[in-house]
Amino acid sequence: MFLLRLLKIVHVVFAYGLDEFLLGHERVRGLRALVRGVLFWRDLSTPRAVRLRRALERLGPIFVKFGQVLSTRRDLMPPDIADELARLQDRVPPFDSALAREILQRNLGQPPEAVFKQFDDKPVASASVAQVHYAILPDGQEVAVKILRPGILPTIDQDLALMRIMARVVEWLFADGKRLKPREVVAEFDKYLHDELDLMREAANASQLRRNFLHSPMLIVPEVHWDYCSREVMVLQWMRGTPIGQIDKLRETGIDLKKLSRFGVEIFFTQVFRDGFFHADMHPGNIFAAADGRYIALDFGIVGTLTDFDKHYLAVNFLAFFNRDYKRVATAHIESGWVPPDTRVEELEAAVRTVCEPIFDRPLSQISFGQVLLRLFETSRRFNVEIQPQLVLLQKTLLNVEGLGRQLDPDLDLWQTAKPFLERWMHEQFGFAGLIRNLKREGPQFAAMLPELPRRLHEALSSNHGDMLKEAYFHLMREQKRQNWLLAVIALLLVVLMFKG
Repeated sequence: MFLLRLLKIVHVVFAYGLDEFLLGHERVRGLRALVRGVLFWRDLSTPRAVRLRRALERLGPIFVKFGQVLSTRRDLMPPDIADELARLQDRVPPFDSALAREILQRNLGQPPEAVFKQFDDKPVASASVAQVHYAILPDGQEVAVKILRPGILPTIDQDLALMRIMARVVEWLFADGKRLKPREVVAEFDKYLHDELDLMREAANASQLRRNFLHSPMLIVPEVHWDYCSREVMVLQWMRGTPIGQIDKLRETGIDLKKLSRFGVEIFFTQVFRDGFFHADMHPGNIFAAADGRYIALDFGIVGTLTDFDKHYLAVNFLAFFNRDYKRVATAHIESGWVPPDTRVEELEAAVRTVCEPIFDRPLSQISFGQVLLRLFETSRRFNVEIQPQLVLLQKTLLNVEGLGRQLDPDLDLWQTAKPFLERWMHEQFGFAGLIRNLKREGPQFAAMLPELPRRLHEALSSNHGDMLKEAYFHLMREQKRQNWLLAVIALLLVVLMFKG
């Protein structure tokens, strides 16, 4: 099976002329004339980006999904290809309803008629990983029943194995290969694909997002019906709304599009900076608008998470961008380790200024974030910036937010909408209230550690590194007299917080 799949991929590569991507490289230049002579019959008049998109669609849903991920990595490809890959649509024919019923019975222990008051055999939506059916529970609640596509795991594993080989080829052929981490990109793709194959994980994602935005004036997340969920089946509250892409229909229902566009920006920054947990597949097919003007989120197979470290440096960078403080952008990149420590701050500052200064004081309709990101990635090559794989989904989501903003309100000023939110978040995190909150959170751990400190210090001083530690210890003792007032304040705060707890 693996060999047959490989042969099909090779056939599609040559049929669509994708060999030119590799044969254009100096290391394999000698094969160029041979391949062109043997495959003289091909029509390569269609632009290469279009041929690549069609080839991925021909290879099937897993390659389509990978193309969608690549469309967000403008550091890996020219803009014409990234723009074309962004047009990939993850739509596949539904599988047979008899198979859907069989999967339901295997997972729920009973046929659909015994579980649901009503179950529609015809799916309302079908994608590469699963399809969705309408149903009604015995108590009359309307639900969406998501059923995993049968037999998909072997195909995914085969295609991922081939993608790992392709990633190694990219690392070998291209000078930027190791810095751009193609193998890590494939590994991230592998993780998210396998996460999508476990619908219990998707249900947990939906439940978390719903809890984060419970009673929100901006976003509705459907309720999970856990009694009917398994690895292959997920049952959610049925949501009614207008697809976000149907602008005329939204206007007819009286929804305030400008307000909705602002909600999209605020939801994005709330998920990223308040929660560190965000819906990472916010394309128009997964977003509806409710009659009351709120967003409705659907399809929770792909979510992103950020550490406190990531959130801090993202916030610093965003705020520095908004304030046109390009020196702070440069120093934040160096502090985070995203650029080599010997990078000259003034050079990086000048490069970032050249990219970002032209975009300010302009409405969203006149700003292409794709072009801005492309220019930033070109700058990153010059300064050997390491691409952060954990931020790939964040970048993809930001581009989706841009697309939604363009559709709803071309004059939306993303900067002015986001800046107050970020300033408020930074104040809450790093102001006095943030200090008290962090001390209270860490107080129990400090209380458990303090009695052990003398013993651990003695063990450390007795170790092979004792001389170095002794020197550090005595230096601390010399500084203690100057620091006593601060230590006293911290100790007092800890005592107060422990008694309050």
